[in-house]
Amino acid sequence: MKRRTLLKWMAGAPLFGVLLANLPEAAWARTVAAIRTLRRVRPGDVGWPSAAEWDGLNKQIGGRLMKLADPLAACRADPSGKACSDFFAAIRNPFYIRDHANLTQTSGWVDAWTSRPSAYAVAAKSASDVVAAVNFAREHKLRLVVKGGGHSYQGTSDAPDSLLVWTRYLDDITIHDAFVPKGCAAKVKPQPAVSVGAGQIWGHTYDAVTTKAGRYVQGGGCMTVGVAGLVSSGGFGSWSKRYGTAAANLLEAEVVTADGNIRTVNACNDPDLFWALKGGGGGSFGVITRLTMRTHELPEFFGGVNATVKANSDDAYRKLLAHCLEFCRKNLLNPHWGEKIHFHSGNVLRVDLVFQGLDKAGAEAVWKPFFDFVAASPKDYVVTTPLRVDVIPARAIWNPEVLRKIPGLVVADSRPDAPIDNIVWAGDADQTGQYITSFGSAWLPQALLQPSRQEDLVGALFAFTRGYGLALHFNKGLAGAPKQQLDAARDTATNPQVVDAFALALTGGSTGPAFPGIAGHEPNLAAARKNAAACAKAMQALYKIVPDAGSYVSESDFFLKDWQRAFWGSNYPRLLAVKKRYDPDGLFTVHHGVGSEQWSADGFTRVA
Repeated sequence: MKRRTLLKWMAGAPLFGVLLANLPEAAWARTVAAIRTLRRVRPGDVGWPSAAEWDGLNKQIGGRLMKLADPLAACRADPSGKACSDFFAAIRNPFYIRDHANLTQTSGWVDAWTSRPSAYAVAAKSASDVVAAVNFAREHKLRLVVKGGGHSYQGTSDAPDSLLVWTRYLDDITIHDAFVPKGCAAKVKPQPAVSVGAGQIWGHTYDAVTTKAGRYVQGGGCMTVGVAGLVSSGGFGSWSKRYGTAAANLLEAEVVTADGNIRTVNACNDPDLFWALKGGGGGSFGVITRLTMRTHELPEFFGGVNATVKANSDDAYRKLLAHCLEFCRKNLLNPHWGEKIHFHSGNVLRVDLVFQGLDKAGAEAVWKPFFDFVAASPKDYVVTTPLRVDVIPARAIWNPEVLRKIPGLVVADSRPDAPIDNIVWAGDADQTGQYITSFGSAWLPQALLQPSRQEDLVGALFAFTRGYGLALHFNKGLAGAPKQQLDAARDTATNPQVVDAFALALTGGSTGPAFPGIAGHEPNLAAARKNAAACAKAMQALYKIVPDAGSYVSESDFFLKDWQRAFWGSNYPRLLAVKKRYDPDGLFTVHHGVGSEQWSADGFTRVA
């Protein structure tokens, strides 16, 4: 910042301007540094880069700087017009959103945030492009934001008036038969692995690793979620009780830190930063450009179990809950099982689980006693969706050619000439463009399944479902996992509660895409706030029996107050120390990210 620029900026405070003009050079430098840490600049502010400076950045990165347009411009001009209707139809396609830097997979959250584009985006194709963007943002005091898959429910890949590092085109996938992290020769045995660009998504990664290479990599359930965001937030796959968390399977990462350095981090190089990237939250420590994760042998089959039971009275539902929890304690806390059981209002229980390491007959045998219990009380229970057990050869589970032939299983990218592997599970398709009204999650310790505590959990689930619904995600708690996976999880930044949790209780509400100020497409604020209040009230039933419950950073309440403890527990002080070491000026700031308590809610003003 030049002296004349700063004096012009301070023209509204003549006395301060005079004092600054007479400062010695050393004092001047310290003053400028202090002012620079107080507030990031926005378009129109003194200090916002000039057109020539933006052009210089564009030339440096090979013409990949994008000035982002308002995606809602047509809707603002004519909310009822065809162009606006076409836009709202397009954003129900997650691959359309993925290909546009000015969109996010969630349109917003009531009273929290609304998706709005950055001022500019760097469409990075290399780590050096990211370096240029990071240096430019640091030198010009810009708000910096990073987007890969764009799935952040909490809006952490979205910030208006910012510079976006868009990693969409960092999408290479490389299979390794014997990978050794850099600098770890003779310290770490070679092992099968896969290296994935930070802009890649899980569906494409699974197709490469499982369909084509016959291996398994631990990733997310939704096929359009970004690889880097999931790993850096902890990351649970459908079979985490067998393969551990995605973060625990990370072997190495290439990351650009706030000083503009490209670092290859692993257990041997920058181990503290490597640890922080394993679950410390996306967008807080640097820009990940590539990740390398271990791969595993495939089982013979993957399978699923689905059924729905409705109780005809409250008393019968309580008995069903008690029987279900005892069944879970005896049968689901092992590496075979994952995904969830839903508990709905109206006294409904829905099984939506997956398994590995079992055949169809084996899975049916596990569930026979449960449904024998239901069948023995026909006056109390109605099976509204009969038990169904399906299996599929493991190598086919993400094969787009196979999945497209099964009616209703996936939704394909409808655009002309879309790649064949642009598919998403039909059950996840409704989330595209969603407007969130509420969310809550809590890790439940396995002690709650013991006979001495089951009554407490039954009471909590029953109270919860009087006005709301939730699901217990058994794959998002590691109780019952092998010791190797538990030890690996302890060596990540994720809240240590996950190791003892039998499941993550997860709840929330959403509607279709909505944007405030767009007539005919605005959120119903009254209904959204009513839903949010109902969700918050229901969560109290769980907090009553687990008052210190942790919460999963990627699926949590935007308004959570004690988020540092909830997300990371005893790991937070160490994470904060890593943050101060690698990003002392807070260049990387996201909502409820490590160190974000030092910044205003919009990330533009330092408050501590």
